[in-house]
Amino acid sequence: MDEDLLAIQRFYPQIFHACHVRHTRSRSNAWRVSERDQSLLAHLSLTEGRRASEVARHFGVGLPTLSEAIARLVRLGYVERGRSASDKRALALKLTPAGTEALMGTSVLDTDCLRAALERLTAKERRRAVEGLELLARAAQRAVIPGRRAKKR
Repeated sequence: MDEDLLAIQRFYPQIFHACHVRHTRSRSNAWRVSERDQSLLAHLSLTEGRRASEVARHFGVGLPTLSEAIARLVRLGYVERGRSASDKRALALKLTPAGTEALMGTSVLDTDCLRAALERLTAKERRRAVEGLELLARAAQRAVIPGRRAKKR
């Protein structure tokens, strides 16, 4: 287990630093998306609605705070609201195709750099890399206590 921890602590920063781009303020990019907006978009899916209450809990904010941010992203055409498939009373949020473009255009990871890195892998290696990141992201989301921030050093 410690070897796996060390590997992630070594490799994730290498990917981040190799492909990291400077952050821009919401008014200074073509999509008018802030860092906070980009983070919200990154937590949504094109195919599966995510309950607003779950997103608010994950970010450690109240529903009114999240609702304000989501309303702006809906007005921009990046997020759509609908009813949750599992609970028709609950609001579910999905990324739109325009939201996907905004996400890719404002990511902290440069699209061209990632594309170049992925092109160096076979199709099978790309699939394994993406599946591994997805698995780790899902597990990390379940492991984090809602509202709790990372430890300061």
